[in-house]
Amino acid sequence: MTSVDSLKLSRALIVALSALVLIGCSKPAPPEEPVRAVKVLTVGAQSLQSGLEFAGEVRARVESRLGFRVAGKITQRLVEAGQHVKAGQLLAQLDPQDYRLATDAAKAQVNAAQVNRDLSGTEFKRYKELKEQNFISGAELERREATLKAAQAQLEQAQAQLTGQSNQAAYTRLLADVSGVVTAVDAEVGQVVAAGTPVLRIAQDGARDLVFAVPEDRVARLKPGSAVRVRPWSGVAEVTAVVREIAASADPVTRTFAVKAALPAASTLALGSTVTVLPKDLERTAALVIKLPTSALFESAKASAVWVLEPASMTVRLQPVQIASVDGNEVVIASGLQAGMQVVSAGVHVLSPAQKVTLWHEKAAPPAAAASTASAPLAK
Repeated sequence: MTSVDSLKLSRALIVALSALVLIGCSKPAPPEEPVRAVKVLTVGAQSLQSGLEFAGEVRARVESRLGFRVAGKITQRLVEAGQHVKAGQLLAQLDPQDYRLATDAAKAQVNAAQVNRDLSGTEFKRYKELKEQNFISGAELERREATLKAAQAQLEQAQAQLTGQSNQAAYTRLLADVSGVVTAVDAEVGQVVAAGTPVLRIAQDGARDLVFAVPEDRVARLKPGSAVRVRPWSGVAEVTAVVREIAASADPVTRTFAVKAALPAASTLALGSTVTVLPKDLERTAALVIKLPTSALFESAKASAVWVLEPASMTVRLQPVQIASVDGNEVVIASGLQAGMQVVSAGVHVLSPAQKVTLWHEKAAPPAAAASTASAPLAK
């Protein structure tokens, strides 16, 4: 090989190495942006139905506060709050010793009055025989008759006192006059209570009411007999109640009016449960509006916006919108959208302007594997 050929070969190697170095130092091409699958919905106008919600409580229509009819010291309490009791069941007991002694004293008075009456009766009978024989005057017989009548009156008075004292002794036993549920206990064993002091509260079995409070600027729109929707917090099916009573005056503290609505007899709402109340008299239906789920909103630095799909290029663009109000889990759009537009409803925070997208379709469940119909041969 000549020196000229060696020089040419060296230059070729240098050029090749330089090209390799340039290729290695150049920046790699940016990866293509992934095509995301999006879920879209077509915007349409619909009527806006709004109303007011209140918190309500399920109560018994009749709740009795039971107390002893006599004073004394409580020696027994046989029921607890939340317990169901039947009519005639013993609930609590006072110390009956003093009332028993008073009953014994009343019995002794009855015996004494009866002996006095019998003695007066015997004397009157004897004096009557003497009068028939003209041994005494008629005035003396009249005095004996008056004595007999007074003794009879004393006996009747003593008997009435004995009956009253026996009732007082019986009143030391507090019995349930109705069947129901004990909702509160207001006195404990060992406590001395006066006559009529509430000891227990019982919610009677039967009709149930829904009680809720309404502001004074809304109560005029409620009418007895109107329907209210009742939505339990526990997930039980919604029921409808009927307004039965509206308070004539406002609560002095909250300045709200108590409203009672009768629940249907078939309702299974537990006593004391909390529910959401939606009176139909306070609902209103507005003109046609555009509503979107809150998941479709994209909060940018400037304003609220949504991603609108361009079907021709299958790209998305950011469309600013103005929100008028909120209706449950949806927002009411005041401006920025028109009926017929397609808006991305999920995954809005991973999109960018002019990004290529595809429509998301729910995957069909794979067909169930066919059961094998072949049976194994029987072993011999």
